[in-house]
Amino acid sequence: MDNYVKNYQDMSGEMATTTAFASLMRKVYLWMASALAVSGLAAYYVATSPQLLMAVYGNSWMMWVLIILELGLVIGLTAAIRKLSFPVAALMFLVYSIVNGVVLSSVFLAYTMSSIATTFFVTAGTFGVMAVIGSVTKKDLTRIGSFALMGLIGIIIASVINLFVGNGIADIVISIIGIIIFIGLTAYDAQKIKQMMMAAEDVNDETQKLAVIGALSLYLDFINLFLYLLRFFGRGRS
Repeated sequence: MDNYVKNYQDMSGEMATTTAFASLMRKVYLWMASALAVSGLAAYYVATSPQLLMAVYGNSWMMWVLIILELGLVIGLTAAIRKLSFPVAALMFLVYSIVNGVVLSSVFLAYTMSSIATTFFVTAGTFGVMAVIGSVTKKDLTRIGSFALMGLIGIIIASVINLFVGNGIADIVISIIGIIIFIGLTAYDAQKIKQMMMAAEDVNDETQKLAVIGALSLYLDFINLFLYLLRFFGRGRS
């Protein structure tokens, strides 16, 4: 995302607010909210369909196929965004949100609906506050974003190791750190997206692709924050 900011800076290096800013910011959060809704509906639909549950969880390889497909879509979308047309980028984001929803269907199987709803609203409130802070603060959050990204790599490695160790205390610590990391990333990403949109001169295919990429970043922040919070607020089905 930093490269996009540089490409859309004017000659003096100053970010200028344009008439396109408000429209593009609405598109970012509309894309994000739409993707969350699609993922939620897909997850619920799979969780309430015995046939789909069998198709997804009845084959040990299916989950791996879905996870690899997720990674491929995210990497492909972010790496090839310059070459993709806006409709293709939007379609890839939509497909990703559906696939991720299928993967997240296990949430509805493991936790009660009330605890999922509670966690969602806690996540939404936390996310909203941090997004506002990231958007209005004049402080450069680049350092926070860098530390958060390094921390993310650390908890990914720690999580993989703990899969084999199975240490309950370590799992709690990882979850707490994960919450802190994605709170920081939410503020950082919100600020970077605002900078990108302020630098855009017009609403066109190129800037709308930026809105999709920004929405993807915020979507991932929200989903991961939700999953880490669910470890504390979620109540298992009896």
